[in-house]
Amino acid sequence: MKVKFKSALLSLALIATTASFFGIADNHLSKSHAGKEIEIATLAGGCFWCTESDLEKFDGVVDVVSGYSGGDLEYPTYKQVSSGKSGHIEVVEVKYDSSVVSYEQILDQFFRHIDPTDDKGSFVDRGPQYRPAIFYHNEQQKHIAQQFIAEIDQLGIYKKPLKTELIEFEKFWPAEDYHQDYYKRNKVRYNYYRYASGRDQYLDNIFGDDRQDNPVTLRQMIDEQKQVRDIKPYGKPSDEVIKANLSELQYYVTQEEGTERAFSNEYWDNKQAGIYVDIVSGEPLFSSTDKYKSGTGWPSFTKPIHSGYIVKKTDNHLLYQRTEVRSRFADSHLGHVFKDGPAPTGLRYCMNSAAMRFIPKEKMAEQGYQDYLYLFDS
Repeated sequence: MKVKFKSALLSLALIATTASFFGIADNHLSKSHAGKEIEIATLAGGCFWCTESDLEKFDGVVDVVSGYSGGDLEYPTYKQVSSGKSGHIEVVEVKYDSSVVSYEQILDQFFRHIDPTDDKGSFVDRGPQYRPAIFYHNEQQKHIAQQFIAEIDQLGIYKKPLKTELIEFEKFWPAEDYHQDYYKRNKVRYNYYRYASGRDQYLDNIFGDDRQDNPVTLRQMIDEQKQVRDIKPYGKPSDEVIKANLSELQYYVTQEEGTERAFSNEYWDNKQAGIYVDIVSGEPLFSSTDKYKSGTGWPSFTKPIHSGYIVKKTDNHLLYQRTEVRSRFADSHLGHVFKDGPAPTGLRYCMNSAAMRFIPKEKMAEQGYQDYLYLFDS
């Protein structure tokens, strides 16, 4: 009697386990989930502990499950996959709300947290089971991934071509329970492994060591590169020429990251129509049409004339972190940008008058800035 009872329990357990496997591996791409439109991305970025951790924190992601894909072996175990003989790759199944985040944005977050150039493994984990890959679920995902990879390669930020495979999705097998949410349940071991793997050190080298506090997406970098290609280039004179042409204050502000006195500078209260250009190179920076009275005592603007002429950098010189604004070609220190400005941008570009030269509207054409007269069309 006990034998039959145990046998029945084992049968029920097997059915439940099988249902669990197929339930998690469900390949429906659009499902109602508490009023959300849930879609699935299946991605391989090396150790799935790390990939799961990085993607699960992304806004719009509903759930991330670690597992295996790409091989023919059914119900693979971690031991079988880690041997490199199963044909499977460590992957994560990412369920996300497509009304909040797009597939490209998921890929953007994914690429910014892995090494997509190494097809021999990932950091300390070597072998084909740790190679980067995107398992596309349909032709649309395939097209988006192909286009995005091509744009990233053109960006050149990784200094090597991407070797992330595109593989048609067939089946996802969830990993063992102890692998799920490993970064939450085994914080000490996970943090030690992550540090020892060199993953974050590599990413800091690619994106900068402030990438966590000031994340810049690959899409933003691609768009900025396109903008720079479309703008007129300007040259930067030698330091000797700069010193000869600038006042002591102008040199201090632009070359030594200084700050002029509030309410005691040339343009803080200037109300004339015209544009402000870099005092060193002449590259166009701001327009009077975007200037407003901020009450700070420095000329303030809601936006630049063209974002391609502006470079933003993290500034830790004070006790708190700020975003420095520099000109692209002359690399002049201009000021800082803050998030307390008016509509429509909500930004306050707080600039130093000493870093800029004002060109009145009526003199713009004769000084070669006629292309910006459209700013004053009513």
